[in-house]
Amino acid sequence: MKNLEKSEELLSVKDLRVSYPLSGGLFASKRKFFNAVDGVSFSVKRGEIVGLVGESGSGKTTTGRAIIKLAPVSGGSIFYEGREISSMPEGDFMPYRKKIQMIFQDPYNSLNPRMSILQIISEPLDIHFPKMTRMQKRDRTAELLETVGLEPKHMLRYPHEFSGGQRQRIGIARALAVDPEFIICDEPVSALDVSVQAQIINLLEDLRIKLGLTFLFIAHDIAVVEYLSDRILVMTKGKIVEQGDAAQVCSNPRDAYTKKLIAAVPKF
Repeated sequence: MKNLEKSEELLSVKDLRVSYPLSGGLFASKRKFFNAVDGVSFSVKRGEIVGLVGESGSGKTTTGRAIIKLAPVSGGSIFYEGREISSMPEGDFMPYRKKIQMIFQDPYNSLNPRMSILQIISEPLDIHFPKMTRMQKRDRTAELLETVGLEPKHMLRYPHEFSGGQRQRIGIARALAVDPEFIICDEPVSALDVSVQAQIINLLEDLRIKLGLTFLFIAHDIAVVEYLSDRILVMTKGKIVEQGDAAQVCSNPRDAYTKKLIAAVPKF
């Protein structure tokens, strides 16, 4: 999968900053801030899988959420297909919500338990394709369930009737519903058993090839990131401390933090 042709820059993040005010200080000039993301810059080419790896609290998830406007950008720029999107009004950004989707970490909490699988997967279609008929949405849901390896006949079931791995497949189907180009995967396998993790990773590999997708794959396990990614970004304390070809970063790490992550990988 790593030999696909990649040339066009799809996403470019330049000096991205996400800061949150800390408690205390009556005046804005004296208020202190926590820099969750502190001057991060990187790019992603079309068709590429870029792994963003770091421990909990490193700022990697906040980076992903900032790209899709789920976290406030305090500074810097985010370009998608050459257009600056971080400062766009929501109305102008709406077309990019179809192009950029997110798969969330927890398959138990990311799906509304009161909605059927049909409702969950077709909800984005209600927003972005309001003219689609009920039958068209049902057919699209069936197609997506087959794409992620689930039975279309189960679309009227509810999330609690599925295993964790199946729920994550449903989350992937939902992300695919509006034909995105770029998917941010936020720790999509960390809540799953090891055997199920491998199945989801292989599914993402297949989808990248079959649908021509581009991924930013966020994880804390550098071994998983190395297996899946073309390039790796290593992040800690809100900063990227190392980046490069996946095999090169993992075989010859330069930064002490990268070496720490590699040393933590279990040896069998």
